[in-house]
Amino acid sequence: MKYIIYIFLITLTIACATKPKISTGPKKLNGTWVPVKQELAGNAIPKSFYAKQTLTIKDSTYIVEAESTDKGKIYTWKNKIDIYGKEGVNKGKHFTAIYKIENNKLVVCYNLGGIGYPESFETLGKPQYFLSVFELVEK
Repeated sequence: MKYIIYIFLITLTIACATKPKISTGPKKLNGTWVPVKQELAGNAIPKSFYAKQTLTIKDSTYIVEAESTDKGKIYTWKNKIDIYGKEGVNKGKHFTAIYKIENNKLVVCYNLGGIGYPESFETLGKPQYFLSVFELVEK
């Protein structure tokens, strides 16, 4: 029994020592972005729903402006994002997401359930997955 406890403690120590480094947001995400495509669970969202929306990222903070304002913190590691709503409609909520930048577009797939990160940028058949494609309008 003693050996099992020692093995557990050694494994726990190694796991804690090798945890991924979390950053406050890569500088390449900084700027003001506008959505050009959105979908939820594989269904396209009409452009009229997000036409006036902007996303501004500055290091570890975000602001979404639309009919209302949503503000919070983001933390990134590798291609993953943890989003914490601090003000507005998402106050107190935690969302997980993955992201990539390609062809001057920021592509983000959110898990609105906040548990686990999406495995891909596909939302079809996944009712908690929301995809948004953004273009940079101001650095």
